[in-house]
Amino acid sequence: MNKPSRLQQAALAAALSLTLGVAAAQSQSLNLVIAFPAGGPADSLARVVAAQLEKETKQTVIVENKPGGNGAVAANYVNRSRPDGQTLFLSSVGAISINPGLYPKLTYDPVNDFAPVAMLISTPEVLVVGEKHPAKTAREFLDRLKEGKTTLASSGIGSMPHMAIVQLKVSSRQPIMHVPYKGAAPAITDTIGGQVDGFIGDISGLVGNLKAGKLRALATAAPKRSAVVPDTPTFDELGVPNVYANNWYGVLAPKATPKDKVDALNAAFNRVLSSRELKDYEASTGAELSPMSPEEFARIIRTDTLKWGELIKAENITVDE
Repeated sequence: MNKPSRLQQAALAAALSLTLGVAAAQSQSLNLVIAFPAGGPADSLARVVAAQLEKETKQTVIVENKPGGNGAVAANYVNRSRPDGQTLFLSSVGAISINPGLYPKLTYDPVNDFAPVAMLISTPEVLVVGEKHPAKTAREFLDRLKEGKTTLASSGIGSMPHMAIVQLKVSSRQPIMHVPYKGAAPAITDTIGGQVDGFIGDISGLVGNLKAGKLRALATAAPKRSAVVPDTPTFDELGVPNVYANNWYGVLAPKATPKDKVDALNAAFNRVLSSRELKDYEASTGAELSPMSPEEFARIIRTDTLKWGELIKAENITVDE
């Protein structure tokens, strides 16, 4: 057998290198980092998305839960990652558009440290009470605000439920005692138990207890009614305007991620949102699938950062509230 020439050897080496490179790229996992613990609405969304994203990218997609610091732990982790599109931040509006107004010194910069990739869903906030609460309608609940003893729970200071409570307080011009919890789960438990008068939260995290009859939906903090609770009026319909709290969830990458990589990921996520699995998720949770371009997502981030920053400043909201 003739010995391969140097040219043939070089060609074989190049082909082997290319093959190994492709195999390595295919074996590299894509990590979705979220700032919430396992079991919550964000985690559930991440896992539904991850399963479909694996089909689109032909890669293993790993969901990493890194709660803490109102999103700062997850944000800093992704910010320090290689900008190769393999480590992404799945965040709610809180860590990106609320925290800048709430914390004078953030350990990350939502604008300069991240590149918006894709919006996934938006979910309206809904006011709920426990099944045994004396207020059977939203009007009855609003009338009770005048007594000055109403307590409303949120999932934490600076959370979207907290922002909705502040909007309701401002628009109704009635006193409301805000009771912040460390997460939605304990707030919902105490609302069901009657320790607090009510809770405002993501409709996607309330559906189960609403269907079970443990909670009663009274009003929706959105311009239109939710398809999941179509008989529940908006605050606008009740004569309490400008109570609009939309808690979106989207994906961001480290800022230096190449534009072509961001665009490719955006296309992949938008295809995921068109899948039957995500449409089923939408129908069962009340969350609204929100496919859009990175540029459109960036505009929403800028608008919400301004909106919530102005409310936080006007109402002098601090983390020590």
